[in-house]
Amino acid sequence: MGSKERYHWQTQNVKVSGVDDMVLLSKINEDAIVDNLKKRYMDDYIFTYIGAVLISVNPFKQLPYFTDREVELYQGAAQYENPPHIYALADNMYRNMMIDVENQCVIISGESGAGKTVAAKYIMSYISKVSGGGPKVQQVKDIILKSNPLLEAFGNAKTVRNNNSSRFGKYFEIQFSRGGEPDGGKISNFLLEKSRVVSQNHGERNFHIYYQLLKGATPEHRENLGVTTPDYYYYLNQSGTYTVDDMNDKQEFSETMGAMGVVGLSPDDQSTVLQIVAGILHLGNIAFQEQGNYAVVDSEDFLAFPAYLLGIDQDRLKEKLTSRTMDSKWGGKSETIDVTLNTEQAAFTRDALSKALYSRLFDYLVDAINKAMQKDREEFNIGVLDIYGFEIFQKNGFEQFCINFVNEKLQQIFIELTLKAEQEEYMQEGIHWTPIEYFNNKVVCDLIESKANPLGIMCILDDVCATMHAKGEGADQTLLQKLQSQIGSHEHFNSWNKGFIVHHYAGKVSYDVSGFCERNRDVLFNDLIELMQSSEFPFIKDLFPENLETEKKGRPTTASTKIKKQANNLVQTLMKCTPHYIRCIKPNETKRPRDWEESRVKHQVEYLGLRENIRVRRAGYAFRRVFSKFLHRYAILTQETWPQWRGEERQGVLHLLRSVNMDSDQYQLGKTKIFIKAPESLFLLEEMRERKYNGYARVIQKAWRKHIAVRKYVRMREEASDILLNKKERRRNSINRNFVGDYIGTDNHPEIRQFVGRRERVDFAEVVVKYDRRFKTVKRDLILTPKFLYLIGREKVKQGPEKGQIKEVLKRRIELEKVQSVSLSTLQDDFFIVHEEQYDSVLQSTFKTEFLSLLYKRYEERCQRKLPLKFNNLLEFKVKKGGWGPFGGAGSRQIQFLPGEGDQATLKPSSKALTVSIGPGLPKNSRPTRKDKRKSGYFGNQASNAGQRNMDSGRNTGRGQRSRGRTGPSSAGRHSILSRQCSTEQPTLPQHRRPRQAQSSPQAPPQNNMDFMNVPDQGVAGIQRRRSKESKPVPGVGRPKPAPKPKPRVPQCRALYAYDAQDTDELSFNASDVIEIFTEDSSGWWFGRLRGKEGMFPGNYVEKI
Repeated sequence: MGSKERYHWQTQNVKVSGVDDMVLLSKINEDAIVDNLKKRYMDDYIFTYIGAVLISVNPFKQLPYFTDREVELYQGAAQYENPPHIYALADNMYRNMMIDVENQCVIISGESGAGKTVAAKYIMSYISKVSGGGPKVQQVKDIILKSNPLLEAFGNAKTVRNNNSSRFGKYFEIQFSRGGEPDGGKISNFLLEKSRVVSQNHGERNFHIYYQLLKGATPEHRENLGVTTPDYYYYLNQSGTYTVDDMNDKQEFSETMGAMGVVGLSPDDQSTVLQIVAGILHLGNIAFQEQGNYAVVDSEDFLAFPAYLLGIDQDRLKEKLTSRTMDSKWGGKSETIDVTLNTEQAAFTRDALSKALYSRLFDYLVDAINKAMQKDREEFNIGVLDIYGFEIFQKNGFEQFCINFVNEKLQQIFIELTLKAEQEEYMQEGIHWTPIEYFNNKVVCDLIESKANPLGIMCILDDVCATMHAKGEGADQTLLQKLQSQIGSHEHFNSWNKGFIVHHYAGKVSYDVSGFCERNRDVLFNDLIELMQSSEFPFIKDLFPENLETEKKGRPTTASTKIKKQANNLVQTLMKCTPHYIRCIKPNETKRPRDWEESRVKHQVEYLGLRENIRVRRAGYAFRRVFSKFLHRYAILTQETWPQWRGEERQGVLHLLRSVNMDSDQYQLGKTKIFIKAPESLFLLEEMRERKYNGYARVIQKAWRKHIAVRKYVRMREEASDILLNKKERRRNSINRNFVGDYIGTDNHPEIRQFVGRRERVDFAEVVVKYDRRFKTVKRDLILTPKFLYLIGREKVKQGPEKGQIKEVLKRRIELEKVQSVSLSTLQDDFFIVHEEQYDSVLQSTFKTEFLSLLYKRYEERCQRKLPLKFNNLLEFKVKKGGWGPFGGAGSRQIQFLPGEGDQATLKPSSKALTVSIGPGLPKNSRPTRKDKRKSGYFGNQASNAGQRNMDSGRNTGRGQRSRGRTGPSSAGRHSILSRQCSTEQPTLPQHRRPRQAQSSPQAPPQNNMDFMNVPDQGVAGIQRRRSKESKPVPGVGRPKPAPKPKPRVPQCRALYAYDAQDTDELSFNASDVIEIFTEDSSGWWFGRLRGKEGMFPGNYVEKI
C-alpha cells in the first residue's frame, strides 16, 4: 500500500449492517435477501455485492460518500479492501480493460426510478477522474461529463414513477488509447418516446427542455421566441404539472446551454435549437374546427409564430396541416390528388410534424456529441448502458411495450451470462456440477419478437400495418383479433377488451392497443417533408435530408422493426465485451428517503433472480480464466514463468498455484480454463502480483529518487549558503552534507507527533538547546511545519495515575506570520534568536543553516514577503514575566559575541547578559566545496524517510481545471440569426379566445386511478420462478414468539453547526443532523453515533433534544 492512506467512512467503529456480500448469507431465500438489503438501506449503505454483481438501492437523497476522497480510496484497491461501492466496480472495469486488453461494459438494469441514470453518471465521473491525459483528453472528458445534462434536458421527463425518467435508451462507449486515456467516445440512442412531445398522462411533464426554456428565458428570449407561461401551450397544459420537486429548471437551463457550447455547437446553432423547441410549442397551439366534414384552422393567428420560428410560409403551413397530396393508380396510370383532412386527421398531422421535428433535433444533438468525440480508430472502450427501466402505467401503449421488450432482452443477457452460460461452461470444461434451476425469460422474448411459427407480437403488428392504413380503430381491432387467433393459447399471453396482457419477467402488464398501429408505422408524409425542406433556415432544412424523387416507394421500416434490430445489435455489442452488472432496486413509490415497501422490494428481488444468482455464485467458482491468459497475468510471480512459460500451459498454471501454496480444494482445472472457487484465493494471487510489481517499482523509484535527491540537496545547500553569504562566518563542513530535515524521526514518535496537525508536513525537526532568562540551558524539540514553529519539552507529572512519569509538553507554538525576525551573530557560533511579539526564543542548533533556509522559504510562501534576518555581535531579546524572584520580571537580556579561540563556544553568563567567545571560522564568503559525483548517498532510515516525504510533498496532485463551456448564445446573436435568415417580420403572440382543454378519451374515469402503482401481479413468470425453488417443510407450530423488550431510549442531540472530522475516531456532521449520545465527557468531547458510525464530537456544536 506504500504511504497511501487507507481509511473510510465504514472502517472505524462502524455498526455492522447486514453482510457486504450476500454470498455470505446464512440463509438463501428472498426474505433473507430483503432483510439484509433493508438493514443496510436504513443505515445509508445502498450498495451490496453478490460476488461481482453490484446491487444498488435508490436512497432518494444525496449521500456523502461520492467525493474525491472515495475516488482515491477505491483507485487500484481490491474489492475486499473497502465496503461495496459503485467506484469499486468502475475501477475493476478500468483496470481489467488495461490489463486484459479487452473491451468492458456495464449493464445497469432495474425498473423506472431505481437509480440507473445516476449510477451511469457516477461511473463516467469516476473513470474521468482516475484516467490521465493532456488537453485533448481533458476536452473529451468534458464532453463525456457535459453530454449528460444536455441529453437529459432533451431526453428525460417527469413521470408518475420517476422525476427524472430517461425516455430514451443510451449506450455510451468511452474510447481509450493504449495508455488508458479517454480520447474518444460514441453514443448510440434507442427509441425516443416521441409521443410525449404531444401528450402526457396526468401528473407527468413533457421533456425537461421545455420547462427549462420557459424558466430560464431572458427578456430577449421571451420576445424573440414567444416564450410565456407553460399553461399557454397545449403541449404542456394537458397534464397540469409544470414543476418538479428538487429540480431547478432555471439553473439547469444554464447548464444545458453551457453543455451545448462544450460539445461544439456554435452560438447560431444553439439559437436555432431553441427556435425549434419554441416552434414545436407554438405548433401545438394550432387548433382545428370542422366545417362541412373538413378541418379548418380555428384561429389563423396561431399560424404566424410557428411559421416565423421555423422559417416556412404561413399559408403553406395551413395547407399542409389540413390537406394531403396522394398518388392514385388506376389501370397502370398514376395521378396526384389533393385530399382534404378532417379534424382528427389534421390534429394527427400537426402532431406528426411536431414529433418528427423533435426526434430529428434529438438525433442531431447525439450526432453533434459523437462528432466532438470522434477518433480515427478504435482501441479499447468501456460501454455504459443506461436505458429506460421496466414500467407500468395506468394506460400502457406502444412505447411501454417497446421499453419493456428491451428490458426483457437485458434480463435475458443477465440470465444467459450469469446463470445459463456459467452452468453450461462447467459442463463443457468437465467440472463437477449440480444444476440449479431458474426461470429463463427467453420464452417471453420469443413471444414478442419471434419470426418463426408461431409469429411474435411484433411480426403480427407489422403484417397488420402493411395491409391496412393504420389510422383509426379499425387497424387496432384487427391487430387484437389476429393476436388472439395466432398466439391466444400462449401461457404468457392473454387478451382483454381493449388490448392484450403479457406476463413479463417483472410481472403482468396490460397493453391498450389504441394507437399501436399508427405509432408502429411511424410514417412522416411527403407533404410535411417538402414543407420543412422549404424552410429559410439551413439548419432546419438539413434535418430533413430525404430525396423524395429518387427514394424507393417500398414498404417503410416500422418502429417495432427498428427497436427489435437495435435491441439485437445492442445484445451482440454487449456479448463482445466483458460484462459487469448493476442491479438497481427501487425501495418505494413515494420517492422519499428511508421509506421501505417490503412487498415491492421482495417482488424486485424475485424477478431479478437474485436468489438464483447467489446460489450459482455460492456453489460455483468466483473466477475463471483461459490458461494462456492466466499465465500471462500472473507470470511475474515466479522466475520460471517470467517473461514466458516454456512448456505445456496446464503445467505452467499448476506451477503458479503451487508457488503461492493455494489449497487444492480451492481450484479446479478444466479442459482449457482454470476455475478458482473463493474470491479470497483470487485476492491472494492479486496481492502477490501487486507485491512483485511494487518491489520492482520500488527499485525504479529508488534509483530515480537518488538522482532527484542529489540534485535537490545540491540546490538546498546552495540556497542555504546564499542566506548567510558575506554575513556570517561558517563552521567547517556546516553545509558540505546532505540535508535530512527530520533528525528526530517524528513518524516513529507519536508522543511528539501528537502536537502537530494530522495533515501537517514536518519540514524540520531536531533536538536544540534553549536558553532561559537566567541563561540556563534546557533541551527542546524544535519542529517546523508550513504553518507553525513548535517547541516541545518534557515535564514530570505531579498528580494523577501517571504521577512521577516524564511526559511530553507543548511549550510554544508560534504561527509563522507572528515571527518578526531572526537574529544571529557574525561569528561561527550556532546561536540564533527567533523574535516574536510576546517574547523571544534563544536557541542553539548545529543545523541552524538548514533550519534557517527552510524557515526563510516557508515564511515567504506564507506571508508573501521575505523574513528579516539581522546580523550583529550584540543581540538583545525579550523575556516573559516569570514570577516574583530577582529574575522574574519581564524585560530584555543581551548576548555579547567576542572573538576567542577554538571551534567550541565559551559561555560566561551574568545577571542580564551572556558573553559568548568562539574562534574564527571559515570566511564569510565561503560556499559549499563538496561536489556530489556519486548518484546518491544513504544516511539511514530517517534520511530515506525524509527524502520520501519531500518527494511526496512535491508531487503535483492537482488537475487542470476543466474548460468551461459557453453559457449559451447571446441574445444579440439570437436576434441577429432570426433577422438575417427569416424574411418575415416577427409576429405578436396571439391570445386564446377560450381556454383550451386537453382532449380526453370518453372512457377516461372521472378521477385519477392510481392502482397501477401497486406491486404488479407476477403472472406466469412468477409461477415458474416459484417452481424452481426448493420445497421446504412447513414450520412446526408451538408457543408464539415472545414480543421483544422495548429498547431504552437513547438520548439525542441536534447539531447547531457543521463539523468536519479532524481524526478517524471523530464524527463529521451537518447542521440539523440528529446524533445519538452514548457518553458526555467533562472535557467537552462527547461520544455518540450518526448514520451507523460511532465516534467523538464536540459538545459545544450541539444541543440536546
